[in-house]
Amino acid sequence: MERFVIDAADARRIAVRDAIVVADDGAGEVVRVARAVPGFVDLHCHGARGFDFGTCTIDEARRAAEFHLDRGVIGLIASVATAPLDEMRAAIVRLRGLVTEGVLAGIHLEGPYLSPRRRGVHAPDLLRLPDRGEARALLDAGEGAVRVVTLAPELPGARDVIADIVDAGAVAAAGHTDASADEMRAAIDAGVRLVTHAFNGMRPLHHRDPAAIAVALADERVTLELIVDGQHVADEVIDLVRRLAPGRLAFVSDAMSATGCVDGRFEVAGSVVEVAKGIARSAADGALAGSTTTLGDAVDRFIALFAPTTDELAAVSSVTASRLLGLPIPLTPGAPADVVAWTDVGERRVLRAGRWLR
Repeated sequence: MERFVIDAADARRIAVRDAIVVADDGAGEVVRVARAVPGFVDLHCHGARGFDFGTCTIDEARRAAEFHLDRGVIGLIASVATAPLDEMRAAIVRLRGLVTEGVLAGIHLEGPYLSPRRRGVHAPDLLRLPDRGEARALLDAGEGAVRVVTLAPELPGARDVIADIVDAGAVAAAGHTDASADEMRAAIDAGVRLVTHAFNGMRPLHHRDPAAIAVALADERVTLELIVDGQHVADEVIDLVRRLAPGRLAFVSDAMSATGCVDGRFEVAGSVVEVAKGIARSAADGALAGSTTTLGDAVDRFIALFAPTTDELAAVSSVTASRLLGLPIPLTPGAPADVVAWTDVGERRVLRAGRWLR
C-alpha cells in the first residue's frame, strides 16, 4: 500500500504555511486540508487509559502512549512523578526500551527534588533534597532515555544536580518551585532551560516579587510549558505568554492516567486524586492534579481563542519542543508524513507515517 510522503524540497514550508491536498491510496480517500502542522511533540504526559507511566507495565505504557500517538503526538515524553527512588528507577528501566523502539521520545522525571511549598499533589513524605549521587543513578538508569528533569532550583544542592542533568544531555527544568527572581537567574545561568507547567506549582508573579516566572518570561534562553485546558491558566495569561515569549512557548498536556477514562478516583505522585467532569483534583485539598486533556484538544482550544497563524500553531505544538529536545524538526522530505491537519470545516485529522488515522 502506498503512503503519502513529503516530497517537496521545503517540506515544512509546504505543510505549515500552505493549504494542501493529500490522499491515502489505500482507502481512496482525498482530504482537502485548510491548514496543517507537523505532528505534535508533548514534553509532559503522565499517561492515559487508566495507566500511569510511573507504575504501569510495559504493555500498559505502550497502550497509554498509543492513545496520544493516535491523536497526533509523534514525540511523546513519558513523565514519571515523584515516588520512592527505587520505584522511579524501576519505571525508567521499564520505559527506556520504548524509547529505543521509538514509541516514546524520552522520559521526564518530575521529582523528587521539589519544593514542599509548591508540591501540588506530590506527596510530601516522598520529596527529597537534591543529591548528586541519587540523581546520577536515575540518569544512568535511563541510558540516555531521560530527556527532561524537573526540580526546584532553590533547594540546597540543586545547582550541582542541574549541572549533572545538563552533562547527561537532558533538559533541566524549573518546576514545583518557590524560587525567587534571583534564585531563578542563578538557575538559568547554571543550565535550566525549561519551566514546567508555567504559573502552576510555583511562586506567583507579584510586582515587587517577580519570582521565577517573570525571569523566565524575560530570558530568551528559557522555554515555557503551558497547560491549555481551561483550568490551569486563564485565557488572558495564555495570550500574555504568547506575546511575551514568541518561539519559546510549548503546549503540554500534563495528561494523567484518567485521560480517556470516565470520572473516578486515581493516584498521582503518591496522592489520591478525584476526577469529576474531567477535572482532576487532589482528594485532600482540591489542588489541580494534572489534566485529562490531550495536546490536540489544547491546540483546538487555542485556535478557537486566538485564531493564531499556522506558523505559531506549529511552534507551540511541535517545533519549539523539538528544538528544545534536539529532535529533528518533523516532516523530512522523502519520509512518510506525520501531520496534524484541519479541514475547511475545522475537523482535526491525523496523518501518521503517511496514513490517515482519524
